[in-house]
Amino acid sequence: MSPYDDTLMDTRMASLVAASSFLDGENQCLKAAQDCGLYEKCGSLRSEYVLACTKRIPGSSRCNQHKCHRALRRFLERVPEEYSLGVLFCPCTNTLCGERRRKTIVPSCSYQDMEGQQPNCLHQQSFCRRDDLCRSRLADFLSNCQPSPLTASGCLKDSAGLCLRAYAGLIGTIMTPNYISNSSADVSLWCNCEGSGNQWQDCLRLQRMFTHNSCLRNSISWMGSPGSLPADFTPPPAPRPSALVQQDVLLSNNHLPEHNNVVVESEEEEQMTQIEEESDEGGQFDVIPLYSERATVSNLGSSGEAASLNTGPAKPMLLLLLVLSASASWG
Repeated sequence: MSPYDDTLMDTRMASLVAASSFLDGENQCLKAAQDCGLYEKCGSLRSEYVLACTKRIPGSSRCNQHKCHRALRRFLERVPEEYSLGVLFCPCTNTLCGERRRKTIVPSCSYQDMEGQQPNCLHQQSFCRRDDLCRSRLADFLSNCQPSPLTASGCLKDSAGLCLRAYAGLIGTIMTPNYISNSSADVSLWCNCEGSGNQWQDCLRLQRMFTHNSCLRNSISWMGSPGSLPADFTPPPAPRPSALVQQDVLLSNNHLPEHNNVVVESEEEEQMTQIEEESDEGGQFDVIPLYSERATVSNLGSSGEAASLNTGPAKPMLLLLLVLSASASWG
């Protein structure tokens, strides 16, 4: 049986959480998940991808891997690294913690092929290269996680932070990697090299970038060592408490909570999600635009229709003013 068999994930997760609650400081992945849940966006976006990855397509027993991947990318792109990488690379010393870590990305949907069979790694890479997002993120990983025996980190670029970011960037694409067991931090793609023919060496080289990569292995170990994040990490913005925590604080201080900001933000999130889903249904690759690429004043004003609506009435009004001023001066 494959170590990724998660058909009983929904029922076992409840018992996993209950058992984890009795541990005192041993289950670091449980602590990372709890820390995530305490702050705005992290907890809600994590719940969002778990729901997307566990919800079945109506009339079938399969999940919607497309929506699952999109929700995972949204979580990793919008949550500070302190929390997102904390739940991905939490250190484990027992199998209970290891199981929670392995199931962080809901591998039964996001990682495994929905038919349960591993594809050829080179075929998987070929599909990845047809998608701009996947192609660029795979290139980042191959570059930033290139091993080298000449550096202290084991990475050619001598940066554990760059390697971990590049690895996390692959999650939510067709090249999504994951842990292969509950008892180790070893990772792999969901693919094999069967049927590679004379490209077998190329396939093995790609596969070993995940399974036998000293740079990646050292980076994951570094993340789990005392001292938290690598020194080359950019400090994340100061987290804000979730809306529920903010409300509790306000009530304890005899202040009425201002719901407007919470409502507006949630409506904006729903609108952006709806736009992304509509673009998905159009058959395009599921690329989530970054915040800098979303609608801005300059973007909204760049359309021809908007410009014509704003400048259309100006010319007749200008002519009318000129006629009136001329007649007044002649009179």
